[in-house]
Amino acid sequence: MAKLLTLPKLSVVMKEGTVINWYFKEGDLIKNGDILYDVEAGKMGGSAESEEEGILLKILVNVGDKAKCGQAVAIIGEEREDFTELIPKEEEQEEKEKKRTTVTVIGGGPGGYVAAIRAAQLGAEVTVIEKSHVGGTCLNEGCIPTKALLHSAEVYENAKNGADIGIIAQPVLDFTKVMERKNAVVKRLVDGIHALLKANGVNIIEGEGSFVDRTTVKVKTAYGEREIVSDKYIIATGSVPSTVPIKGIDSPQCIDSTGALSLEKCPESMVVIGGGVIGVEMATAYSSFGTKVTIVEMLPRLLMNMDEDMTAVAVKAIEKNGAEIMTSTKVVSVDNMGKKAVVTVEKDGVKEQIEAEKVLVCIGRIPNTDSLNLEAAGIECERRAIKVNDYMETNVRNIYAIGDCTGGTMLAHVASAQGEKAAENAMGNDSRYDSKTNPSCVYTNPEMASVGYTEEQAKKEGISYTAGVFSLGGNGKSVIMNGDEGFVKIIAHSRSKKVLGMQIVGPRATDMIAEGALALSVNAGIEDIINTIHAHPTVSEAVREAALAADGRAIHG
Repeated sequence: MAKLLTLPKLSVVMKEGTVINWYFKEGDLIKNGDILYDVEAGKMGGSAESEEEGILLKILVNVGDKAKCGQAVAIIGEEREDFTELIPKEEEQEEKEKKRTTVTVIGGGPGGYVAAIRAAQLGAEVTVIEKSHVGGTCLNEGCIPTKALLHSAEVYENAKNGADIGIIAQPVLDFTKVMERKNAVVKRLVDGIHALLKANGVNIIEGEGSFVDRTTVKVKTAYGEREIVSDKYIIATGSVPSTVPIKGIDSPQCIDSTGALSLEKCPESMVVIGGGVIGVEMATAYSSFGTKVTIVEMLPRLLMNMDEDMTAVAVKAIEKNGAEIMTSTKVVSVDNMGKKAVVTVEKDGVKEQIEAEKVLVCIGRIPNTDSLNLEAAGIECERRAIKVNDYMETNVRNIYAIGDCTGGTMLAHVASAQGEKAAENAMGNDSRYDSKTNPSCVYTNPEMASVGYTEEQAKKEGISYTAGVFSLGGNGKSVIMNGDEGFVKIIAHSRSKKVLGMQIVGPRATDMIAEGALALSVNAGIEDIINTIHAHPTVSEAVREAALAADGRAIHG
């Protein structure tokens, strides 16, 4: 006789769940104990086992659909058995279809497309509104093309300086090929995101969205305007380059980071205004290509968010490539002199003029929210930044915001992490974003990476800490790679020995920092790192050595 299979209660607090995968299809033979499907409920998940044997006659709850505990999810019985009386009434099915949550994501960058995929996984009907290209600034005009440029620069630099490892060469820079490869990398990854969105059933609308009210968005497309009504919205519009009131900053020689990634030829000279991450990375790439680079920074040193002992290593490497660094210096004006510009700077009341073919302006970014008409939806902002809590909720119940448009840490991986949380919460879960595991990375040569407390921050906050430092001069793999000028530093609480932060300068720093983030995530102590065997020879061994140093027992330091 045909029987109903119901959704089990996986925990005492579980009331409903979302089916995320079926292991059988209708007509398959089911045995007692077979895993039928996976279900997700809030932050937990599990699998449902069959307590019956027979043919799977009908699936009542499909992948992505929600069901209450005890609700029928399938019918099992004998082959060709009549089970029509067990099927829910048609009107109940129609009502169920009506309740499928619609989620619209405004912006298809690293936060937006991740949010869209996660919402689709949880059963939402998802639409992404993107005015340009999926992947956003990061993939098209930021992280990825910059790192492609830096990789070419590193290979070129290694080829030029390969004599000490037995590689005698006279490399020739083909800047056109460098840009072609950069574009090919970007296209491949953009195509990949399109494929992911399609595979997850996400609808993409090319256009610019703005709110009409809290449930309606108007989209301007190449074919006119249309309106979308949605249950939930996730705003992921990113950021745009800041502007600065400098005389002549609109001169034709002035470019922003997007312009620096689309030059037709490598400039002979370049002034970089701003010594933050973008400015320093661009200076690293172009100085390696042979451009005479001058970095002008108003603050006392570059990369003020990093400890000074870290930035000192990077500054030494940049200057070794012939770049000049001017700190505590402000830009007074930029004058158009035809093929070149003259940049007037001032330090301690003394003015100086620098001639350059290009002037790269990298003075930060601001939230991209001006065109959203946020007032129509009643969304609160502060200086263009959308106000959100740790659950990525705005003050409007059904609207979430993530990434750069919230004015927080403007990094792609932050936007992606927040995108997952926003999607989960939009679908009725309770997911909190925790920033403590968020790493900061600078792709200089050598690389720099930091997560959690730096030593300077720990001192400033009066935290009782111990610092374990291990020089990469004592690490075999780093010596092999000519990357022995860096170090790994671990900040730990002096009493509990819990890891508070980690900083790395050297080869593969941006890859290795994930170990520090994991340590913070699980509240690990230095003993946990010490007790973890690290492969030899690898740069990652230096992490364990730094943990040993924090406990006063470094082996190789």
